[in-house]
Amino acid sequence: MLTSLSSAVSGLDAFQQQMDIIGNNIANLNTTGFKSATGNLADSFSNTLQAATASTSSSNPGTNPMQIGTGVNTISITNDWAQGTINPTGVSSNLAINGNGFFVVQDPSSTAQYATQDGTFTLNNNGNLVTSNGMLVQGYSNTGLSTLGPIVINTQGMPSTSSPTATMTSYSISSSGTITVNLSDGTSFVRGQILLQNFQNPQALVNQGSNLYSNMTNAGPLTALTAPGSSGLGTIQSGALELSNVDLAAQMADLIVAQRGFEANSKIVTTSDELLQDVVNMKR
Repeated sequence: MLTSLSSAVSGLDAFQQQMDIIGNNIANLNTTGFKSATGNLADSFSNTLQAATASTSSSNPGTNPMQIGTGVNTISITNDWAQGTINPTGVSSNLAINGNGFFVVQDPSSTAQYATQDGTFTLNNNGNLVTSNGMLVQGYSNTGLSTLGPIVINTQGMPSTSSPTATMTSYSISSSGTITVNLSDGTSFVRGQILLQNFQNPQALVNQGSNLYSNMTNAGPLTALTAPGSSGLGTIQSGALELSNVDLAAQMADLIVAQRGFEANSKIVTTSDELLQDVVNMKR
């Protein structure tokens, strides 16, 4: 009776965690670049009532073990890294990754780097390509595409054939991440290139909030930032954003399963309580 009670309590805890995961998925239904999570359950340690013995002869076939489980626990929470729908926005600085890969951004105050699939980027007053919270997007920061650093989109490094007084009128970002700056005198030049990163085990990434992931070293990154469209990486789509990959219908179905599981375990708690009450009331 006491085992059933503790097993049911572990079930309540596990299904409450399932509800928490599903609730977070649904809450982030419209979060750019969000990846849904799934909680995976496993049985807990089992009490052995009878150990197994080996067969020694035809007259002694051995015995099978007898075990009673002690409940369930959440063994892991995994992210679904499948791509979400790409939604056009018409804003040149908005970027979506069509395929595998992550943008790498840097905190300007601590120089710590993070991975993200949220391409809601803008240009700040220094010409840096930044996230909504000021993180600096990384890639080749020079016209020769040889120096890694924060992406800057301005007229620095314009060719000698351009007018010294020319100003930037527009820019474009290709599917390979190459940034082309168009000048007021009709000339243009390559200013830099946005690079991507991918990981052998993206499940090792740690969510830091604001669509940022840390622990990149333990996730097994590629040897270096790489051009989009190469080494198995996806391409970049400018003027678009990747939406959340949460499947609302599937989440609602999982919600029903978790709710019924919670109710069933709560019934076991109630029944175990009634049995214990009967035992206590045997002496009147």
